[in-house]
Amino acid sequence: MQTQSILQAHSRLHPYGLETPLRPSPAFSQASGAEVWFKLENFQPTGSFKVRGALNKLLSLSAEERQKGVIAASSGNHGLGVAWGLAKLGGKGVVFVPEGASPTKLEAIRRYGAEVRVYGRSGDDTEGYARRYAEEAGLTYISPYNDPDVIAGQGTLAVEITQQWPHPLDALFVTVGGGGLIAGIATYLKAVSPNTQIIGCQPENDAAMWASIQAGKIVSIEAKPTLSDGSAGGLEPGALTFDLCRSLVDAWVTVSEAEIRTAMRAFLEQEHGLLEGAAGVALAAFSRTAPKYQNKRVAIVICGANLSLSTLRTILQEG
Repeated sequence: MQTQSILQAHSRLHPYGLETPLRPSPAFSQASGAEVWFKLENFQPTGSFKVRGALNKLLSLSAEERQKGVIAASSGNHGLGVAWGLAKLGGKGVVFVPEGASPTKLEAIRRYGAEVRVYGRSGDDTEGYARRYAEEAGLTYISPYNDPDVIAGQGTLAVEITQQWPHPLDALFVTVGGGGLIAGIATYLKAVSPNTQIIGCQPENDAAMWASIQAGKIVSIEAKPTLSDGSAGGLEPGALTFDLCRSLVDAWVTVSEAEIRTAMRAFLEQEHGLLEGAAGVALAAFSRTAPKYQNKRVAIVICGANLSLSTLRTILQEG
């Protein structure tokens, strides 16, 4: 992965209005003693950063390839990004999702015109099946993370951060699922701001990337239910993101479901905005480690806001 491919993706995506705000948080800054900024990907038209990588991949295809059809595997947000991109560019697609995927996200995918099919209990099963289906049908498969164009698209978030706030960050907290977002961000930031510490954040209940980093190879884990459905799932064999994460991410933090709930409630109360569980993971990881960052400049990626009403009720009731 090269920074040039990320800069090319940034230019390619610019006409589609995907730049999101980078805003300071007086409340979280005062509480932590750090200078805290939020990169608000919950402002994306699809409610998640995933639209960056999905659209960059779609733009790399010909009109004929898009019209023939694309296949995606997703727990929701990536599929929504693919569907939104197809609606903008023209084309058709099928999004395979695992059992138990958020109904809210599936309804949104269908609204943009993509077909939704359910396969597999886990994201791993769904990804493997969708890739095989695409190969057998002669269609383009758009991975949620294991694709250079997708990774480059996600990395445009880091380009924006450096343009919006030209002073180097001391640390950036990013939730990790398959690793496409943090791989793209870290590739760019380590080239232009090598002293910025990149922190990978995962829920304790589903931390496949961290387990793989510890093992020195991609491994499968027994995942438990998590509020962070947007980061759920393991890594497919040979995933490009594994080596990028292993070499570029400086530290890892895993957080409990209780910490995720607390972080989500705090954001709702202090920032008056919605965030989904995956975004709560990064905020919870910062809250856990905040004493290390007193008087430091820290950014936290609020990666999405696709939260169902039932989950929101649970968060509020359990507080």
